[in-house]
Amino acid sequence: MSAQPDLLYSEEEEALRAAVRDLLTDHCDPAGVIARTESDTPHDLPLWKTLAGSMGLAGLLVPESLGGQGATHREAAVVLEELGRAVAPVPYLTSAVVATEALLACGADDLLTELASATTVAALAVGLHVAPEGAVPHVRLENGALRGELTGIADAAVADVLLVPADDGGLYAVRTADAAVTVTPQVSLDLTRPVARVRLDGAAGPRLGDAGPAVRRALRSGAGLLASEQLGLADWLLTETVRYLKERKQFNRQVGGFQALKHRLARLWLEVAGLRAAARNAADALVTGGDTDVAVAVAQAYAAHVAVRAAEEALQLHGGIGMTWEHPVHLYLKRAKADSIAYGTPGAHREALAEAVDLRTP
Repeated sequence: MSAQPDLLYSEEEEALRAAVRDLLTDHCDPAGVIARTESDTPHDLPLWKTLAGSMGLAGLLVPESLGGQGATHREAAVVLEELGRAVAPVPYLTSAVVATEALLACGADDLLTELASATTVAALAVGLHVAPEGAVPHVRLENGALRGELTGIADAAVADVLLVPADDGGLYAVRTADAAVTVTPQVSLDLTRPVARVRLDGAAGPRLGDAGPAVRRALRSGAGLLASEQLGLADWLLTETVRYLKERKQFNRQVGGFQALKHRLARLWLEVAGLRAAARNAADALVTGGDTDVAVAVAQAYAAHVAVRAAEEALQLHGGIGMTWEHPVHLYLKRAKADSIAYGTPGAHREALAEAVDLRTP
C-alpha cells in the first residue's frame, strides 16, 4: 500500500513562497509586464538574474554537489505558483525545470553546474505543445552535424544552450552562439512566454545521452509542475476578482453583494481548491515516485479548465475595465489559454490517464 500524498505546505515552503512573492511584488508589477510585452524584449532578464542568482532558484533541482540547492519538486512547485500569480516573463519552467530534468537524466554535470550558477539558460528543443507520451520531433545527424528545423520552442530566444533530440536517438547540447543556429520568433498568444523556430544548418554539440528517457522525464516534470503555475494564475484571478467586487458599487451597493455573483465566485473557489489538491499531489508524486504518471495526468486534465475559467470569469466580472489593455487580466487569460495546450492538451492527458488505470475506450 503506497503512502498517502502530503498535500500541505511545510514551514520551509511557506518561507520560500513569502520570499519569492516579496521579490516579485517589488520587481514584477503588472504595468511593467505589459510594457515588456509591447517591446522587443519580452523576457525580464534582470528579474531572472535576481531570481536565479541572488535567490538560487535556477539550481533548485540541481544537487548541492553541483552547486545547486538540492531541493525537490515541491519547492519548485511553490516557486511556480508565485511566478504564475505574477505572470512573470522569466524562463524558470523551461530552464530550471524542464531542461534541468533532461540534463539530470543524462548526467550532464557540467551543464547542470552552469545552470545552477545562473550563468546559462537552457531550453529543451521540443515544441511546447508536446505531451510526455507524445511523439518528439527531431533533427537529422549528418556527419556529426545537426540539420533541421524545430518549431514552438518556448524561451528559445533567451537560451544559451538548446537540448536537441536527433534521429540517432541522442540528445545534443547546442550553443545558440553557434553561427549554424538560427532562432526566429514566432507569433505567440502568450507574450510573456514567447516561442520560436529553431533552425540548425550544420550545428555541432556534444551528445549528452539518450533522448527518449530524458525528454520523457523532462516533459512529465514540466506537465506536473505546470499545474502549480496554473494554480497560481487561478488563485490570483479569484483573489483579485473578489477584491474588485467588494470595491465596485452599483445601485449604491457593492457588486459583490449580488447573490448570483456570490454563487459564481463560490463555484470558482471550489474549483481552485480542487486544483490546489491536484497540483500538490502531482508535485509530491514527482518527489516520491508514487503513481507519478497518474498524478500528472490528473493534474493536467483538470488544471487547464480551471485556469481558463478563472480568467474568463475575472474578465467578465471586472466589467468594462477588464476589457482594457491597461488591466492585467488579459495577460492571465492568454497565459491560461497557452498553458492549456502546453505539455499536452487536457484530452491527451485524459487518454494517458485512461491508459494508466486500464480504462481504455472500447
